[in-house]
Order: sequence, then C-alpha cells, then structure tokens
Amino acid sequence: MLKSGFRFVALAAVACAVGSATPAVAADYTLNVNTALTVDDPLFKGLESFRDNVAKASNGKIEVKLFPGSQLGPDEDVLEQARAGAGVAVVVDGGRLGAYVKELGILGAPYVAKDFDQLRKLVTSPLFEEWVTKLRNTSGHQILSFNWFQGQRHLLTNKAVSKPEDLAGVRMRTPGAPVWLETVRALGATPTPMPWAEVYSALQLKAIDAVEAQHPASYGAKLYEQVKFITKTGHINLITGLVGSKIWFDKLPADLQKVLRDEALKAGDIASKGTIDSLTKYEAQFREKGVTVAEIDVTPFRESTKVVYDKLGYADLRKQVDAVLAK
Repeated sequence: MLKSGFRFVALAAVACAVGSATPAVAADYTLNVNTALTVDDPLFKGLESFRDNVAKASNGKIEVKLFPGSQLGPDEDVLEQARAGAGVAVVVDGGRLGAYVKELGILGAPYVAKDFDQLRKLVTSPLFEEWVTKLRNTSGHQILSFNWFQGQRHLLTNKAVSKPEDLAGVRMRTPGAPVWLETVRALGATPTPMPWAEVYSALQLKAIDAVEAQHPASYGAKLYEQVKFITKTGHINLITGLVGSKIWFDKLPADLQKVLRDEALKAGDIASKGTIDSLTKYEAQFREKGVTVAEIDVTPFRESTKVVYDKLGYADLRKQVDAVLAK
C-alpha cells in the first residue's frame, strides 16, 4: 500500500495531467498513464496517440490521462498501485517486471536482439503471450502492449571508453532490477541503482561517475551538461511496455479490453518509429553540445556480457527466444 504522503502527491498530480481537459461527457473509465520520460521524448508522442485513439475507438467511454516526468511517482510505486487495482498504467521495462515473472527480465538482457524489428517479433509472439498470462496470474498486472522502443542504451562517461577494463571502478547508474545490475557489472563498471529523476544531480555531485541510457532520455535529462563522452555500445535495445492493473482491466467490457490492447500496440509502433527516426538528430545535438559520440568495436562488451545469461538462469530461455527470432 502507498504511504499517505505519497498518495497525496499522486492525487495532486492528477490535476496536472497532460492534455487531460475534462470531457464534455464524463468517461465510464479513466486510465492514468505514468512515465519517467518528458513530453519532448519521441515515445511520449506515441502516448498522446494512444490517449486520443482510445477516446475515439471507445466512443469516449475510456479517458486516458498522461503524467510525464514521473508525476505519479517512481515506476515501482505505480506498479504497486496497479497491483492494488487502481486505474493506472506505467511505461516500464522487462527488467522491473522480471521481479514478478522471471522470463520477462530477458527483454532487458544484453544483446538479446539486434534491433526493434526482432524485438517486436518477440513481444507479439505466442511465447510472449504466455508470459503475459503468467504475469496476470502471478502479480496482478496486465500488459497492454510491449512494443514501445526507446532506443539502444549506450555509455555516458567523463573519460574515453573502448573496452570493459576502462570501466573498472566506475560507479554507473542503472535501474535496480537484477538483469540491469548484472549487465552493468559485466560491462566492467560498478552498478549503482537509483531513480532516473536523480541522475543529473548525482552526476553533478559526483555521487556517480557514469550512466548507461538511450539517446532520447539522456538528451531530455540534459546529461550533456554533466558528461563528456557517449560510447555507442548498444548493449541493450530498450523495449518497454504499457503495464496496468489486471483487476481494473478485468472490470472492462470485452470490447473495451480489446480497444485498449489494440490501440496500445498501434501507439507503440508510432512511438517506436518516432524514436528510431530521432536517433541521428540526437547524436548531432549531443555533438553540438560538445559531447564526443564514439563508435567502437563492441565485440569485447558483447563477449563480457554473455555471462549474464548464465548468472540469471536465462541460458535455456535464450534458446527459446532465439528460436522465435529465427522464424
């Protein structure tokens, strides 16, 4: 359950939802969508599309409200609200969901897929739907779609990096899920979990030395003011999902359940295309800000991170995933 202080903040934030003017006729259902990203992020454009198209496809029966910048709190807190049956959803990675269903954690594993097309094949497969059902039964979460691509994650540092040994002793921020922690450790750095909203100040205060993240989020957080190098390791292709409450979802009529899942998939594709189209622009903007964007041979990092699959017990699951991707 949420602490009373946080509940007050979350409720207050509802009044500040982006683009959520009170409809002429009150909707039958309201879904509050939380994301750590800013309104300038390409993925947020997909969320706006989701909001507008759900209203249209449901004939106004479902109202979606958007809360950028983690207005409703950290992802983990919103996931707990969803478990309790609240009408909330959050854009979240598989690593965090791996705490409930181990298989979902592999979505955040290093070099598991080469690009968005491969990832989309995986997250629309029968294998993935088995994980969706398992998550519903295990934690009470409902995945609406998982095709929200945020880009490849790279290393942001204040020194040049070309191999894992260069990261020895470097304190690198990462989300707190096991797959992220083990990946950063295998990359050669010391993983330091913390919320994304705290990264800028942590770099400024030298509480951490480095970050691993995707271009849109890094630029949106103005990390170019705190780092000198971006090394393009592409160690994780960050695919995320729109995840809400099974209890809330199951109260919807079947036709509205279909609307939500169909529109979430369509909007995820819109968001992903926007992300892919934006990456070159972001690199140019980083360079304009004085950041060195380095292309390197990623083979040493690919080799060093193979151990993650064995450490987390994903070796057999990796074979299943590879079989899906090979079809």
